[in-house]
Amino acid sequence: MSEDTENNRISSRLLLFGATGDLAKRMLLPSLFALHEDGLIAEDLRIMGTARSELTDDGYRALAAEALSEYLPEDRKGNGKLQSFLDRLSYQQLDASEVLGFEALAQKMGDISGGLAIFLSTAPSLFEATIAGLKSAGLTGELVRIGLEKPLGNDLVSSGVINDAVARAFSEQQTFRIDHYLGKETVQNLMALRFANMMFEPLWNSNGIDHVEITISETVGLEGRHDFYNDTGALRDMVQNHMLQLLALTAMEPPANLDATSIRDEKVKVLRSLRPVKMEEMVRGKYGEGAVKGEAVNSYEDDLGSSSDTETFVAIKAHIDNWRWQGVPFYLRTGKRLSERRSEIVIQFKSVPHNIFADRGGKLNANRLVIRLQPEEYVRLQVMTKEPGLDRDGVILREVPLDLSLTQAFAKTRKRIAYERLLLDLIDGDPTLFVRRDEVEAQWHWVDAIRETWAANDIRTKTYGAGNWGPSAAIALTERDGVSWHE
Repeated sequence: MSEDTENNRISSRLLLFGATGDLAKRMLLPSLFALHEDGLIAEDLRIMGTARSELTDDGYRALAAEALSEYLPEDRKGNGKLQSFLDRLSYQQLDASEVLGFEALAQKMGDISGGLAIFLSTAPSLFEATIAGLKSAGLTGELVRIGLEKPLGNDLVSSGVINDAVARAFSEQQTFRIDHYLGKETVQNLMALRFANMMFEPLWNSNGIDHVEITISETVGLEGRHDFYNDTGALRDMVQNHMLQLLALTAMEPPANLDATSIRDEKVKVLRSLRPVKMEEMVRGKYGEGAVKGEAVNSYEDDLGSSSDTETFVAIKAHIDNWRWQGVPFYLRTGKRLSERRSEIVIQFKSVPHNIFADRGGKLNANRLVIRLQPEEYVRLQVMTKEPGLDRDGVILREVPLDLSLTQAFAKTRKRIAYERLLLDLIDGDPTLFVRRDEVEAQWHWVDAIRETWAANDIRTKTYGAGNWGPSAAIALTERDGVSWHE
């Protein structure tokens, strides 16, 4: 039985670990409410939260109501559905490090013969104890699937320890590793753009594309994640998961079908084809003092409260060693306290082989496709056109955008956050948008090699002023290839 059909049993119970945390308040509870409001989850689905906080069922419902009041979009408030959603909720206090508490959790959970979906968002140090507790209490088995929120380790070895612990209780088909970027509508549209339009795929290779840029930039600093971020850094926090998933979706071969096995098989082929990165193909940075959106901000070390060489910025020139992408560089860039918040994929096509307008003064720019994921969502193709006129003094060519604004094109369609789709797929048992173990291992293998190069060559962070686009070395990384970052 394939992984796409083995888990298609819809669960009647959902168990949320970390149910009082920031992720639950901001994302999970609003997402579940949206699914409830739109009738996308079964009426008999019961949602139980668990955490260390000492709360009754009514106390947790009050916490959930407060979170929904703060984080629900305005158009979802005041529709009379709040109480019926809160009635789905219950709560059981649990110290996940103690196996004994899981028996009480199982008793309160009750009958799980209708299927149980577990969303596990906890510290990596608690993964093994949590899985052992679930197994001891009978909350594993064929009718249970588990969704794992990152971080899943901080290198290949520690990731393997966690995945081995999970595998002792859950099969790979029952394991749903979450990368919330894969739930974004624009990311899913990337496949539609490539594989539903004849005009792009024939050019989507080294014959038609000069280079690819992937940028995930943030204007914020640590945002209360001091200890986690200082132990992790930009490479492991963003590149190892989100950016490599975007790269894989951009570069993969056409899958045979739109199913989990076909799509994930093609992604892992790309990840295994990544060439080891040379020392001169990577840049580490750390933000210093500066100004973001006109406001003065501290340096990373001031925000942290201690000295540190953890990177808040990474730029990498990556290569995929296969027939489709031979000779095409993929420039990756991510960082905190940068000039603006942006997530995008830029496909820079090659120039036409001959400019027939040159003798008349016409200058050409190569076509560029920009796929913006956030904060706006759009697909923009830059094309060359002729300016209107009689052309007595020559032909003037100008670059103009062909825009598909997803916000405008689907203005009547309610915008959904990534966790709505991911939670629904977890409940329904659809693994397509979740990450398979061999993908995770391929990602860590590549990233660990980069960190080993840093350590072996004592590559230190280069300071950049907050509010800029990173260290000057990141600009040089592309400029020496005759390429400029899309800004």
